[in-house]
Amino acid sequence: MNQETLQKIHPRQVANKASKANLKKALEMTLAVESNAVRLNTQTFNFNRYKAVAEIGDYEALKDQARLIKEQAIENMPVLIEEVTKSVESRGGHVFFANDKDEANDYIKKVCLSHKAGLVIKAKSMTSEERKLKPVLEKAGIEVAETDLAEFILQISDEQPSHNVAPAIHRSRERISELFKSHFDTEYPLETGEDLTRFARDILRQKFLSADVGITGANMLEAEGGSLLLVESEGNIRMVTQAPPVHIAIAGIEKIVPTRKEFAVFIELLAASGTGQPLTSYTNILNPPLDLPPLAFNGRKKKEREFHLVLVDNGRMKMRSDPELKEALYCIRCSACLNSCANFQAVGGHAFGGETYSGGIGASWEIGTSGSLENGNFAELCTGCTRCVPNCPVRIDIPWLNTVIRDRLRRKKVIPSLQKQFFGNFAITGKYASIAPRLVNWISNLSLSRSILEMTTGADKRRQLPSFADVPFTKQYKIWREENLVNKANEFGSDVDTVLFADVYTNYNNPQCGMASVKVFDQIGIPISISGVLAEGRASQSQGLIGLAAKRASNVAKYLESFIDDGKDIIVTEPSVLALFRRDYKRLINNDPLFEKIKTHSYDPVEYINKLFTAYDINPKEVFNKDKFSEDKLFYHGHCQMKSIDAGFVAADLLKTLGFDVVISTSECCGMAGSFGYKKEYYELSKRVGDDLIDQINAADFTGKKRIVLASGTSCREQIGAETDQIILHPIEFLLKILIP
Repeated sequence: MNQETLQKIHPRQVANKASKANLKKALEMTLAVESNAVRLNTQTFNFNRYKAVAEIGDYEALKDQARLIKEQAIENMPVLIEEVTKSVESRGGHVFFANDKDEANDYIKKVCLSHKAGLVIKAKSMTSEERKLKPVLEKAGIEVAETDLAEFILQISDEQPSHNVAPAIHRSRERISELFKSHFDTEYPLETGEDLTRFARDILRQKFLSADVGITGANMLEAEGGSLLLVESEGNIRMVTQAPPVHIAIAGIEKIVPTRKEFAVFIELLAASGTGQPLTSYTNILNPPLDLPPLAFNGRKKKEREFHLVLVDNGRMKMRSDPELKEALYCIRCSACLNSCANFQAVGGHAFGGETYSGGIGASWEIGTSGSLENGNFAELCTGCTRCVPNCPVRIDIPWLNTVIRDRLRRKKVIPSLQKQFFGNFAITGKYASIAPRLVNWISNLSLSRSILEMTTGADKRRQLPSFADVPFTKQYKIWREENLVNKANEFGSDVDTVLFADVYTNYNNPQCGMASVKVFDQIGIPISISGVLAEGRASQSQGLIGLAAKRASNVAKYLESFIDDGKDIIVTEPSVLALFRRDYKRLINNDPLFEKIKTHSYDPVEYINKLFTAYDINPKEVFNKDKFSEDKLFYHGHCQMKSIDAGFVAADLLKTLGFDVVISTSECCGMAGSFGYKKEYYELSKRVGDDLIDQINAADFTGKKRIVLASGTSCREQIGAETDQIILHPIEFLLKILIP
């Protein structure tokens, strides 16, 4: 498929179809044409965001406040709708409540026709995209001119937006230049961003001066006074609301807040979260109809100003009554979740999106506004890495929403797919494979076996399967403990005692990580024992098997409670399991007191060591000797889920304290994401995401021949190991190497 053909494809239209073959075509298109521009632009937004929020002194408190405002507003939505209607009408404006998109489009069309509008200028509005408003007006003989620069580009290219804030984020400057040159006869060089902007501005200026009607969305609406909040970077929205005599604002009913003072919280959060700016270039708070006289150009007669507010339901009330999808209504369209999503960075919204909404939050909105569960099938592209959770200014648990969607899609089938059963029950696979691990490893890597596995479970035959250990962790521990009958004397007092949770990944695949933890703890003088091997629910949750995950989580939670009640802290070497205990169990076990108990007593091994060093004022250099390692430079990749529970960089910080020069990965994710990277339909995407991390590792300046790469996650180590010949260790394994006897 050549690039010219690819550019003509509407990838989101392809991705919307249910078949995996069509999704594959969409991924191929974005990988071939759009991915470099998307990655560069989203990462720029994202890195700027980190800087911007760091400057907000009360950032976490603001997020809590924003969440509370949205929760209360959604709860009181019917009252707020009545209040904003009265407020706008009291000033002479018109309010129309549209139950669905057809009612909204019909009303707007009638208003335009009643004013004999020949030209409508339109500002960027996701709600109008949801309505598919533009073709309705054009069919009625009304010209519609998009005035946002990105939307102007997409109107020319006949594409849908691929991003909420930056709709043309998938297009590079070079591709935009080619587009303009192919559609317009111009002498402009169109080589720089300034050239492109100036050219578009000259075209749009005439539209602003000639338009009969202006249509905008609304970032927020105030019920008490009927004010509109509109934030922008270009000034086009301000022109759309002021140049034409008629202003129509389209807004979803979830945008209403009680009073104008609530705007302040979101004004501060929106720009920082979306583009990494302290404030957008233009922040408009309007009370239409405006008192300013309308402009009259090109012989047009002056008209009285007129304002119409179209409030849109289109599934929102149904979402409000849905105990799980309701949370999506808190979204303020900042796109922080899109920018921080490694999969979105790699393929963009045309592959990772529906007819209107894209990214992790998009599946919930597609289902809610279309009424069709199948329209949210791209929720499968969410790996559950949870990187979006701390980035969301309203604390929406987007991975959980996508897990719910996967579960609902799965429940429409009588029996879960073999793929979901296979990946969702790894504990069973590990248990039986450990009976004859060498034989299983040999058979599973035969070409014929890989082909059969690919046909039956969808596990891509190009991906190297993880090997099962010759001796599981629990057996290794038993043998080792028999030779080391007692721990080194407890140097931390009777209140320090631990048990290492023998998760299935550590037990069957990575016993070296478990044994490293035991040996380091034993040598330092931290009492440690190990648990039995139980399926904790991570694998089943990742496949959308919520019922099975909840059952397993409940069993493990009760099991862990007995250890905690005996005064033990829980040590977990696998980050995804630790995140499960400290985050996801809140949803799965539905027992807040028990969840809090597990959350506050579960630790990564390095995190726990560092905690004790701080509590007991111990210098790490008295325990670990940097000189036992010949190099002083390390590469560290923080695990996605560890970052979301504030433990992602503890190991790197400890190593820096010991005197190591630690190069820290800036990649949001390694791309493997557990079972995701094994699946045939996502293999290429997984590798594409991983390229960013591998490039960083290769670019790191090391003096030695071999580099030490540290990564806590099993998936991370597998992804890195498949692409490099570096030594890859769990941080606790490295600490064992430099431990002072």
